[in-house]
Amino acid sequence: MIRKLLCAPFLLAFSAILALAGQASAQARDKVTVAGWGPAISEITNLLAEPDKGFFKAKGIELNFIPGTGGGSAIVNMLSGQADIAFTDPASLFIALDKGEKLVAIYNIYPQNVFNVVSPKSRNITKPADLKGKRVGVYSLNSGTRQNLQLLLAQAGMSEADVSIEVTGLLNFAPVIQGQVDATSATDTGLYVGRLKGLGDVNVIEIRDYLNLPSDFFVVTEEMYNTKKALLRRFLEAYRDSAAWMISKPVEAAKIAVTRAINGKDEKVNLGIIKLRNLSAISPTTAKQGLGAFDIEPLEQGVATFKLLGLIKNDIDITKVVRSDLLPK
Repeated sequence: MIRKLLCAPFLLAFSAILALAGQASAQARDKVTVAGWGPAISEITNLLAEPDKGFFKAKGIELNFIPGTGGGSAIVNMLSGQADIAFTDPASLFIALDKGEKLVAIYNIYPQNVFNVVSPKSRNITKPADLKGKRVGVYSLNSGTRQNLQLLLAQAGMSEADVSIEVTGLLNFAPVIQGQVDATSATDTGLYVGRLKGLGDVNVIEIRDYLNLPSDFFVVTEEMYNTKKALLRRFLEAYRDSAAWMISKPVEAAKIAVTRAINGKDEKVNLGIIKLRNLSAISPTTAKQGLGAFDIEPLEQGVATFKLLGLIKNDIDITKVVRSDLLPK
């Protein structure tokens, strides 16, 4: 009885110490907010799985995610102080740099171009030149779908003035199916879902067949890059761990997406989307240097094309914008 009485206060004190230690550990984690180009959808399950897997927690980071309406909005949200890191596309980065923003790309999320232009076979659109005079849908005016469409048009010596741009919304093929537009600029995962929803026989023009400009980067301000390198290194280590997990265990990721992604109700659909996104994270360069590594040549081609189109006015030395020193070894 005496032993029980003596143990009780000890156990209470020990429990209190553990609780305080847990609170201190939580307080010690650095908060990092990522501004997404879109909502919390299944293709970014490796980020959304943080409550389940704890990749960032393991590196002392409390991860937060805020949705966006395109790569441009991700940069705006970062510059406004709502986020620390932008999950954005190269085109949005080029445009922001051209406006004088001091930004740095620190990780090549998807080195493969995932964008395309989709049209019903009845429209006979099989190459960029066939888009002249056509109505073409984009997710939003500040999205990668619009900017990659511009890159594609340039391959045929055209610009947006040669087509009619219509905003159709994220992952929305209904306007194509219903004939409101002749074609739509989309992504590989968007096309996958569209086909499941009855898109029918379509022609697909892959942007990467003309210019394999990477799809997305992690971008930070120069100030963040210069003052928070240790934190950014930990963030990139955690992200690479999460990306490697999703590549190696897509089935597990598909299950987690059911509860974490806003479009993740169907586990089989999740798996198809995740497999596509995993493929876009890998390139010959990442095979040699690890996930997140950059290819400079397509970026230089992208900058040159954007200047040719008049989308940017100034020269951009991409070698000074892209930094690889924070990538995990």
